[in-house]
This record gives sequence, structure tokens and C-alpha cells, in this order.
Amino acid sequence: MIKVQNTIEAPIEKIWELWTLPEHIMNWNIPFADWHTPYAENDLKVGGKFKFTMASKDGNEGFDFEGIYTKIEKLSLIEYRLLDNRKASVRFENLDTKTKLTEAFEPEATLSEEMQEQFCQAVIQNFKKYVENFK
Repeated sequence: MIKVQNTIEAPIEKIWELWTLPEHIMNWNIPFADWHTPYAENDLKVGGKFKFTMASKDGNEGFDFEGIYTKIEKLSLIEYRLLDNRKASVRFENLDTKTKLTEAFEPEATLSEEMQEQFCQAVIQNFKKYVENFK
């Protein structure tokens, strides 16, 4: 299991909203400056589906990140299963004026675990930057 986390200077309600609404996901769900998320759909309920298209801005690389939600505890936990049956979770921990966000997932077999961890950590760092600069 790969686990990445970050502590963000924002209340948990704001973190939850910016993490789950497609119009925000498209703004922070990027690992590198030359990538973007041109499409995001998110049906946040048990059995609901999500799909985020991540791609390089030049169009040479890209993939759909998609799965089905298996457990939702508002302001606390999101668990999901990816289309290849790997399991993942995102935990939200209220720390008064800050929120600790922890994402854990089963690694994909075809890519190095180190690369997957760095990719996910970069997305989480970008989320932190987006939230802390969001007005």
C-alpha cells in the first residue's frame, strides 16, 4: 500500500468541497505544470462513479482515472475501487484550523512504486497549494 499525506491550512469543510466538486478537481488534479485535467465527473455516493481525465497539455500522454465509491463518511473518509480492482482511500482529519489529508492506494503493477508515490504526492501538494490560495 502506498500512502501520501499533507497538512493543509484550511477547515475540513472547505477541503471536502474542493476535493469533491468536479469544477475544483479540474483545477488541482495535476502532477506537473505541463499537465492538466480537462474533464472530471464525480458522483460522490456509495456505488457512484468518478472519472478524471489527466493529460499532458501537448496531448502526447494521458489517461482516465476512474472507479466506483465503496464507502463515504462525509468530512472524514472516501473509499473507492479503481476499474482494475485496486483499492484506495482518502482520509480527512480535522486539526482545528488545519486538515490532514491522507491518500492510500494499492500500487499498479506496471509502474514503479516510487514513481506512483511521487506522482500522487505531487497531486496532493498541488491540492494544498490550490486550497490555500482559493478565495
